[in-house]
Amino acid sequence: MVVDDDEGLRLLISDTLRADGYTVAAAGSGSTVIAALRERRPDLMLLDLQLKDMAGTALLERLRQANLAVPFVVITGQGNEKVAVEMMKHGALDYLMKDTGILDLLPSVVKRALAALDRERSLAAAQAEQRRLEKEVQDISEKERQRFGADLHDGVGQQLTAIELMCVGLKDDVSLLDPQLGRQVEKITGMLRDTIAQTRALARGLSPLDEQPDALQNGLADLAERASSLGRLRCRVEFVSARPLADRTAAAHLFRIAQEAVNNAVKHSGASEVILRWEEKGAALRLEVSDNGKGMPKDRSRGMGVGVMKYRAGIIGATLTVETKPGGGVSVVCVLPRKP
Repeated sequence: MVVDDDEGLRLLISDTLRADGYTVAAAGSGSTVIAALRERRPDLMLLDLQLKDMAGTALLERLRQANLAVPFVVITGQGNEKVAVEMMKHGALDYLMKDTGILDLLPSVVKRALAALDRERSLAAAQAEQRRLEKEVQDISEKERQRFGADLHDGVGQQLTAIELMCVGLKDDVSLLDPQLGRQVEKITGMLRDTIAQTRALARGLSPLDEQPDALQNGLADLAERASSLGRLRCRVEFVSARPLADRTAAAHLFRIAQEAVNNAVKHSGASEVILRWEEKGAALRLEVSDNGKGMPKDRSRGMGVGVMKYRAGIIGATLTVETKPGGGVSVVCVLPRKP
């Protein structure tokens, strides 16, 4: 689309582009452009910065507000090179000067701008595909962890429990014949009991969320209880008007983010209290893990744990920030927009 209030130049530019094989629309005013873009979007707009009814910058702002923005190349008069360069900082792909060489330069400038747009689209498509594959890998990994956790709990754990019960009965029988052998069986029973506890802990770590609609809330409550049971700090959870999260993939990633943040607080913060807060604010769900410890050193803010948390947030379309609070302590906040 060629946008210029100089009718002669507008016709010359349009004819030159048509001769080069492009489909061209033209407009002589900002209001005409707005109406035309509501009907059809061009791949590229050649925009004169000095229109009679409005400045080119004002037109661009109105298009942005109306969600009609399109890629553009600036056309400007001689002596306005600084203005054109400034416009490139605000999104212009290139610029053309209104002089005798404009028609000679026009095809190459348009071709270069469209090629840049093609590269951007290809890069965006490749990044979207990469994110899709990363999410698929994470989903498969999470499902495998859940399967391993279920196998440990329902398979190995149940079998160990059965062996423990058999040992309890065996101890009673053996103790009557050989007290020393009975004590050995009792020792074996205790070791089995410890192994069962470890197996269940492993199963819970591999598959921390149940199948209930409020699985994330249940998981966060369990995480807080287990962190408090270590005796190094008090961990509590707050639920503020947040509906259950039906997306199990998002719930699993949010839980892992909370788990990593709590583990960091337990290991490094020196805090006496950690608060897990899950709430709904506007059109987004918000998970915050905050502590009252000594804050986070700058070198740790870029560590592997923070990187993994941000990676998990990115996979589900959330944003994650990690900040040292003014009064001391660290706040990890993950915001997940609600799907329409």
